[in-house]
Amino acid sequence: MRIAIPTERSKGMDAVVAQHFGSAPMYTIYDTDSGDVETIDNTSRHMGGTLLPPQLLQQFDVEVLICRGLGKRALAMFNDLGIEVYTGARDTVRDTVTLWKEGGLSVASMDDACSGHNH
Repeated sequence: MRIAIPTERSKGMDAVVAQHFGSAPMYTIYDTDSGDVETIDNTSRHMGGTLLPPQLLQQFDVEVLICRGLGKRALAMFNDLGIEVYTGARDTVRDTVTLWKEGGLSVASMDDACSGHNH
């Protein structure tokens, strides 16, 4: 399974989780089957590109997104694309993946979505 986490820098499992999902400088992708980690630049519309962030991550075969929070429109798009979303990411990619594996994160719902990010 491929998990994407918005991050501030390319530091693998030690990358710090970005505060805002859509405008994160990059996304770190962790493959639970192989243990491989890759970082992709956020080339979405938020950063001058043509795709929305969920569409960008779909191109990299992401099956799960884990973030601190996100807007309702992004959550709806992830749901439409069949990508699971969890909220509650914290600290580093390693910390966040550990929390996810231990069942310590919540599946995102519209009630959890940031009301100020209804774009």
